[in-house]
Amino acid sequence: MAMKIIAEDCINCGACEPECPVGAISEGEDTYVIDESLCVECEGYYDSPQCVEVCPVDCIVKAD
Repeated sequence: MAMKIIAEDCINCGACEPECPVGAISEGEDTYVIDESLCVECEGYYDSPQCVEVCPVDCIVKAD
């Protein structure tokens, strides 16, 4: 169900990881990553994806 990706301009600040209510975000090799099999885009938890709300460099975007 995931519709978001963390782009390569991620600065590895880690702000997004604790905001995910289902634990879909983890630290990858070069950037943080979203596990598409877990991500629910915060549906049922919040009105909007919290990772997008807290990202200081706006690198979390809709996947194509």
